[in-house]
Formats: sequence, structure tokens, C-alpha cells
Amino acid sequence: MPVDQPIADQLISKAVDGGINLFDTADLYNQGANELMLGKALKSYRKKVFIATKVGNQWRPDNSGWDWNPSKQYIISQVENSLQRLGTDYIDLYQLHGGTIDDPIDETISAFEELIQKGKIRFYGISSIRPNVIREYVQRSSISSVMMQYSLLDRRPEELCLPLLAASDIGVLARGSIAKGLLGGKPADKFLNYDKLEVHKLSTAIRSISSDGRSEMQTSVNYVLQQQAVTSAVIGVRTMAQLDEALAVPETLALTAQELAYLNQILHQNFYEEHR
Repeated sequence: MPVDQPIADQLISKAVDGGINLFDTADLYNQGANELMLGKALKSYRKKVFIATKVGNQWRPDNSGWDWNPSKQYIISQVENSLQRLGTDYIDLYQLHGGTIDDPIDETISAFEELIQKGKIRFYGISSIRPNVIREYVQRSSISSVMMQYSLLDRRPEELCLPLLAASDIGVLARGSIAKGLLGGKPADKFLNYDKLEVHKLSTAIRSISSDGRSEMQTSVNYVLQQQAVTSAVIGVRTMAQLDEALAVPETLALTAQELAYLNQILHQNFYEEHR
């Protein structure tokens, strides 16, 4: 989100009017200032929207950085701060902002379950790309969603995570669908295990099938949305032009089977090498 409240107000007002109803933030972003800005912008729309935020990264007293804290005590204490900043008495989706296999997972789950019982949150999920962590939460909790990075330049979720979550009826909130803009018109650069030339090759392929009013960004987002497990593509917006492009995604043509097959064969698929 932009750092200017009036601009944020304008963007969010237009987004809600255009049919967008999920807004995602985190207590980590700008040390809570992003939650505060979002809460102010959504004040008059609260009953129309679904607010998601995250917890688990604890700022150090000297503000030099943050440390991971998935403890029950910390999660329960921080929800009150997020509620105050967001200007609401409940959070629709409260997400663990990360996670490792060494966490006290049952304790973390207990915290979220208690917050549901108290009416502080409606649903909970995790924001993680680690298959081993996701697997534990699927087996041991009642999470509603998993947020993870997924795009044509990061197809790692396709091997293990997306099939598991689809079979478990757990929604995926896909972030990074245009890979920092590299799949939306920005000049090519290296990304994950792909070099600059490979990224350019893929962006050229996307451009070649982005016609009939469907931009490169919209083609890239459509690729993500065609996955059965993906329920929402979470897109960062800072300008009205970006918002207009995002709002038009539902009206664009879905990718055909031939287009999907074409895009899938451009680059070798990447896989998770750690945390499997």
C-alpha cells in the first residue's frame, strides 16, 4: 500500500466499488502503520470486506529488526494491537506469518483456536512456502488458508502443496503472481534459479499470448487463478493504473488449455529443495 493516507483511501474506495473484498496486511509492515492505514481506509466498508492480517514476527525493543515468535502468549497478546490499529473488533483471517518445523505447532494452533472461541478472529491460516510446515498444519489444525508465493517463475507449489491443499479443501492465497513485476512488463532480471535470459524468454512468451485486451500482468494472474487450489491472487497496488489493470482481470479471457501448455513448457519447472 502507499504511505499516503489520502491515496490509500482513494485506491481502496475504488477497489471495493470494483468488487475487491479481500485486503491483506501484517503487523510487521511498517511496524503496524500499514494496519493502521488499512483500517482507516476500510472504516466505512467494514461489513463489505474481508480483512486478513498476520502475526509471528516480533520487533526488537531497539527496532533493529525482528525475531520469530510463534508462541501462544505472543499471538494472543498481539491480536489486541492489530484489532486496535485496524479499528475493528474482529479479524476475518489471522495468519501465522511464517513457520518452521521446529515451532511449538500445537501451542500455536491452540492460540488461534482460542481466539476463534473468543470471537477475536473468524478464521486462521498460515503464510508459508515450506511443504513440511504446511503438511503439519493440514494434519493437525483447522486452517482455512495458506498464503504462498506462486507464479510462472515460481512453480514450486505445484509439486507438493497445491495438490495437498486442494484435496484438503484449504484455500491458497497466491502472492507474487507477477514476480515483482517481471511478468507484468518490467525489464528482465534473474529470479530464483532462473537467469535474466530465461526470465526474458518467459516474459516474451507471455507477451505473445497477451492479446484481445489481456495484458501481460493479466495473463500471469490468470495462470495462477486457473489452479484448483487457488482461491485468490493477492496483488500489491500502489497506483490507480495498477488498480484498473487488476480490476479488469475477471473480465479478461481465461487461458486456454493450449496456452497453459505453451507457457508450462517455456522453462524447466523449479522444485523445493529444502523443507520438503
